[in-house]
Amino acid sequence: MTTTGSQDTMRSNMDLLGRDDVNDHLAIYSIIGKEEPGGVHTVQDECAAEFTWDYHKGARPALEKLYEKAKGAQWNGRTDLPWETEVDQEAIARFMYEQGAKGPIATADPTGTALEKWGDKEWVELNVEWQNWMLSQFLHGEQGALLCTAKIVETVPWIDAKYYASTQVVDEARHVEVFSRYLQEKCTRTYPVNAHLGMLLDDIIADSRWDMTYLGMQIMVEGLALASFSFMHAMTPDPLLKKLLRYVMADEARHVAFGVLSLQEIYAEMNAAEIRERQEFAYEAAVRMRDRLAGQEVWAHVGVSPADMVRLSQQDPQRTEFQSVLFSKIVPNCRKLGLLDAADGWLRTKFTEMGVIAYENFEDTVLELDQAADGSPVDRSDLDA
Repeated sequence: MTTTGSQDTMRSNMDLLGRDDVNDHLAIYSIIGKEEPGGVHTVQDECAAEFTWDYHKGARPALEKLYEKAKGAQWNGRTDLPWETEVDQEAIARFMYEQGAKGPIATADPTGTALEKWGDKEWVELNVEWQNWMLSQFLHGEQGALLCTAKIVETVPWIDAKYYASTQVVDEARHVEVFSRYLQEKCTRTYPVNAHLGMLLDDIIADSRWDMTYLGMQIMVEGLALASFSFMHAMTPDPLLKKLLRYVMADEARHVAFGVLSLQEIYAEMNAAEIRERQEFAYEAAVRMRDRLAGQEVWAHVGVSPADMVRLSQQDPQRTEFQSVLFSKIVPNCRKLGLLDAADGWLRTKFTEMGVIAYENFEDTVLELDQAADGSPVDRSDLDA
């Protein structure tokens, strides 16, 4: 992530994304995540740790309330989920195929592509790989959230925020634990981090400004994750995964609200140039999150070329609609933060071009919080389904 070069001009798509056309499908599909030698990825983080000697708890009542909620909402990933549940991944994939699911493919006609001669066997295998890939990206994103929230504890100047962020570190560790265990015990493989998601996580972690960590992780990554978890929760017939996702979603509602409550205060004090940088990063993050939904690593694994996927994606309006629905949490929260209409509505224009502006008046995460995050999910029968 780089800072704005001019105080008068918003950066271009080439500056922000490395391509002129935000919908350059060939560029999107051609960037594929790879396993790294040694299984370790290092990002240089130049942030400054900040102590505060103001220990007055409750100076920010909304954050204090969130902290109290978090303390009463903990659950144990080892003992509170029915890990003894038998999971037949192929049977689930076949069931999903019989319901019309073909990985991320909805209405596209595969004629003239590598998928043209696929039969039931290949489509079921694709559904298996697609679930492996989706859950792998959830896992990698949760580790990103673990690192970012630990960074927030270190860098945010308010004690109430440090208190709450410390509870989220525990939440994220638990999420990494349960997604990792599910992939290892119930699935057939784990995929590397998607290239677009990896670039975004690197940018969030490398930026030294604590509010950028909030914006990138709490608002953008966690916001889209919350919508993605909700979609998979509604679709999966697996009772173990359904319960796992519901418990994680109860935590995530608090996490996104933490970002909104904290950034409202700091953004109210920023000048126009500083807000412009936040708009640009929100847009860059939104595009990266959308681009990772293309599932490039799956297609590379099953031998489908980027060119074939470009052809399919360009004729699949249902896929485009699905991608836009996942922004139903992000857009209203950006509106609440004042990012949509600053700088003559630049971010509003960009979200309109992406086809997601229709969600700006959806219920934001702070309003949803009281409905979703009171008490441990283990003790709430309304979260069992």
